[in-house]
Amino acid sequence: MADDFTGWVSELARHHARDLAAVARREGLSSEDALDAVQEAFHTFLGLPQARELAAGADTSDGADTSDGRRLLAALVRNAARNMRRRAFRARPHDALDDDRTATAARRVDDLLAEAEDHIQLTGCLYKLGDLQRRVVTLRMLEELSGAEVAASLGLTAGHVAVLLHRAKNDLLRCLCA
Repeated sequence: MADDFTGWVSELARHHARDLAAVARREGLSSEDALDAVQEAFHTFLGLPQARELAAGADTSDGADTSDGRRLLAALVRNAARNMRRRAFRARPHDALDDDRTATAARRVDDLLAEAEDHIQLTGCLYKLGDLQRRVVTLRMLEELSGAEVAASLGLTAGHVAVLLHRAKNDLLRCLCA
């Protein structure tokens, strides 16, 4: 009986697997997922007591009669496909701890901390400059005014602003390197 059943199921698989995969594809699965749905349906089918009854009652005199088995398998494939679609829809991606995004985020945090430290150091060096040099650097470098605009706002010549800016940059560089 087990050999008859195995032969009958093999006949079902051989002749109807393509049609069953088409059933799963009509339910919206990809080709690979459709084959998985067919396999899952066969696995479920083999565990059903009705499957053995269908095999026992099949007329095999003129070849294997698999129509009832095929209909049952088609229903199982449809259900498997719908379940797979639901699971795929509900699935949340699992982010591993070793994920590159985590490493990138950590690098970004380290970069931000380094930038903050540099900003604090630069601010400290800026306040070590004289009042006039600090105002020239602030207007020229931070507020991006032209040399003539800085000279006009401070009541200086453009040449004097250029010299003050040059000296202030050198002082800032020395302070930052120390």
